[in-house]
Amino acid sequence: MKKVLILDIDGTLTNSKKEVTPKTLEALLKIQEHGHTVIIASGRPTQGVKWIADILKLEQYGGYVLCFNGARVTNVKTKEIVYQQCFPKDCIAPLCAYAKEHDMGLVTYENDTVIAATRIDEYMEFEARLNHMQLKKVEDFAAYVDFDVNKCLFSAPVDKAPELEKELVNRYEGKLSIYRSEPFFIEAMPLGVDKAASLEHLFQIIGVDKENAIACGDGFNDMSMIQYAGVGVAMANAQEEVKQVADVVTARTNDEDGLLEVIEQYF
Repeated sequence: MKKVLILDIDGTLTNSKKEVTPKTLEALLKIQEHGHTVIIASGRPTQGVKWIADILKLEQYGGYVLCFNGARVTNVKTKEIVYQQCFPKDCIAPLCAYAKEHDMGLVTYENDTVIAATRIDEYMEFEARLNHMQLKKVEDFAAYVDFDVNKCLFSAPVDKAPELEKELVNRYEGKLSIYRSEPFFIEAMPLGVDKAASLEHLFQIIGVDKENAIACGDGFNDMSMIQYAGVGVAMANAQEEVKQVADVVTARTNDEDGLLEVIEQYF
């Protein structure tokens, strides 16, 4: 029976140094050689997971990348966007105005570039560096963004971010999904976006039964796919709430090749 392995990146596939270890890489290449499918599921932009897709040879083996927490799913071999949810265009200008009013950072993503609406701060620089992307400020953000947007990202000092998050949640209730992904990042996403919803759409397209899917993660944004998949796996280093909804918790962490346990048991 051919199976699907869905992997979060940070804290799951990569270790604390943001590396895929040789042992884990070898095992993942081997299961793809045997006809199983690997899907990367991350909050990062598409460009930010390209290096992972390259070393896992997803183009060669026909894997998929699920980015922006599921707002865009791409077939790595054909480069086709097989599913996506986009931002309401009428939200762009108000979000930009809100960021400037509260002295926050605001960015979105265009191909290999992080596009900044406001003055560039250290958090934006971190986001660009993490995803191997360029960073560019534009004068008129709302006019510049005439392409499909899957996510906007606010940055704010750690002491101010919780209050700003609450205000944004109230302001955009029923229109956008707003939540903090880091102490200094507030994500603005299309309503109803999560990893499980995107996997369900993808599985319908490619004809996969979720009972043949194993999903592995460690963070809050992984909970939906861990609950959705036939087997939901939490890493030993996962948040406690994530472990509680998982079918399996690995004995080893992401720094100890914890994924090898999963591959050995289910593949």
